[in-house]
Amino acid sequence: MTLWMIGNMAAHSVPSTLKRLLFAVKCSPLQSRCCVVQREAQYSTISSPNEKTFDKILIANRGEIACRVIKTCKKMGIQTVAVHSDVDSSAVHVKMADEAVCVGSAPTSKSYLNMDAIMDAIRVTGAQAVHPGYGFLSENKEFAKRLAAEGVAFIGPDTHAIQAMGDKIESKLIAKAAKVNTIPGFDGVVKTAEEAVKIAQQIGYPVMIKASAGGGGKGMRIAWNDEETREGFRFSSQEAASSFGDDRLLIEKYIDNPRHIEIQVLADKHGNALWLNERECSIQRRNQKVVEEAPSTFLDPVTRRAMGEQAVQLAKAVHYSSAGTVEFLVDSKKNFYFLEMNTRLQVEHPITECITGLDLVEQMIRVAKGYQLQHTQEDIPINGWAIECRVYAEDPYKSFGLPSIGRLSQYQEPLNLDKVRVDSGIQEGSDISIYYDPMISKLITYGATRAEALGRMEDALDNYVIRGVTHNIPLLREIITHPRFVSGHISTNFLPEVYPDGFKGHQLEADAKRELLASAAVLYIAAELRSAKVLSTQSGSPIDGAKVEVWGALNLASPLLPLTVNGTHRMLQCQTSHCSPYVRVLSKLAAELNSYMPEKASEDTSSILRSPMPGTVVAVSVKPGDTVAEGQEICVIEAMKMQNSLTAVKQAKVKSVHCKPGETVGEGDLLVELE
Repeated sequence: MTLWMIGNMAAHSVPSTLKRLLFAVKCSPLQSRCCVVQREAQYSTISSPNEKTFDKILIANRGEIACRVIKTCKKMGIQTVAVHSDVDSSAVHVKMADEAVCVGSAPTSKSYLNMDAIMDAIRVTGAQAVHPGYGFLSENKEFAKRLAAEGVAFIGPDTHAIQAMGDKIESKLIAKAAKVNTIPGFDGVVKTAEEAVKIAQQIGYPVMIKASAGGGGKGMRIAWNDEETREGFRFSSQEAASSFGDDRLLIEKYIDNPRHIEIQVLADKHGNALWLNERECSIQRRNQKVVEEAPSTFLDPVTRRAMGEQAVQLAKAVHYSSAGTVEFLVDSKKNFYFLEMNTRLQVEHPITECITGLDLVEQMIRVAKGYQLQHTQEDIPINGWAIECRVYAEDPYKSFGLPSIGRLSQYQEPLNLDKVRVDSGIQEGSDISIYYDPMISKLITYGATRAEALGRMEDALDNYVIRGVTHNIPLLREIITHPRFVSGHISTNFLPEVYPDGFKGHQLEADAKRELLASAAVLYIAAELRSAKVLSTQSGSPIDGAKVEVWGALNLASPLLPLTVNGTHRMLQCQTSHCSPYVRVLSKLAAELNSYMPEKASEDTSSILRSPMPGTVVAVSVKPGDTVAEGQEICVIEAMKMQNSLTAVKQAKVKSVHCKPGETVGEGDLLVELE
């Protein structure tokens, strides 16, 4: 038998006769160490029967965060109401809640941002309080005001704190007054692109242009010169208007090569405030976090306390009450600067719950009801280490992750492993659409040490089965096993520095390549024999003159195939989809005949522009007959509220335009042809 290799080994496929793709990954046994009430939760909800909170809470959100809030409400004996768009009628959060109300059609402006419909849902169901989750209306002061006017509790801070901290310009002025370290910049609203250029020149390049009311990496651009400032102003203002309904921008000095470290705060309505340690959030793409951990490898106790105390000073300055997060940029000398405060539950809150044992949702509910905090600063521990990977429906080989849509044809979370938590709001059969964030789940692992948490994350990623959409697990696995990440030598520039030409997948060394080929051969034999269990004894394959021993009990119906290869435990994943580059296993005759097959000519991508992702055409900047220069913008595609400028790769004349603003396009759709 001949093992026929096509392309490089960045990704791998099982025999073409089976149309199955093989991923070879390491699998190590886990040791049990129970630190909390539930293995999958890894935080403790301890509610006193004498502590009355609310009878019914409406969750004004969707997906994993809605499910997360519902779980704590159930433990506290609180009934829940889900709101949903028409396309989310069968979503997991809808099924989990005690009641559900449709608030509009798929676009967020007509459903999850539709305040009138949500207020109607509150009245109809008799909900006494609203938890907003994150995003959508979570930091909207008008929503909080409307709730207060009807006597409904907002599970978050009051409108004053939301307004003060939600506006990046005002928050920076308040931070300065509270003696919090701030980044040099222009303390006002930038009104035009030319004014932005003038301010940037005064501050000195590089600068950060960002939405005053923004968050989540949206409405942010780094500019290194005047032209990038003009372009950044345009895109940031458009994204800000689309995502937040507010296109105001500010400009400040960009701290080059920093770490992004944030402090979790918790405050009540009685003047008490705590800092719950830090979260390291430096691994980012397009200013959005990808991998987070708590605590940070970089902070010493003195710096940690200084950052925590400044975060509490800021919270007290605005009479903050609820859970919130103060974000800082930290340079190589451990100087730290206030970035922004998020007046809501943060996406990455689970890792704080793991190392402190606190249920932050429960704490938010208690505070909203008016109870004092149950803990003092001395009660807050750093117990172990936690890591979170954001699992997205994205193609990591395109700009570290462009959105992917589709239906989850197979989905299996690695909850069989100890100290693994998965916060998700999807299930097998769920659709990932262009309307909402492409997050599939948050995968969290916990250990007594960072090494334990990293090892468990590696195993969890290897055992996570996702089919039907492209996902970023290959990139996540590469990050958490990269020597720079393992050593803690990271910054917000980690991805572009480690992968300057983009992520190309895992590059196999000779030994690993032989192991993969031998495993593929074994699977080929198993399929040919049509046996569910073909290997009950050790088998060997000669690959490039070296013997590779493969042992295991194979069930080809299972997406997870544990094997022992040369004495090392491996977990293989097989999937029915097809990708390139890949591995094919052919008979000797088929391999010989394959050499005569002509290769398909590659498409001339210099003369055509195809959409790299599904999305909506926001703008078309050219028409037939126009001459475009290399690097000139041709059109703009918006996907998941992020705008992407598509440019010409050469100087040429526009032959034809196949799209117009407002149209929905799919990945690979032809947009523009050049002569």
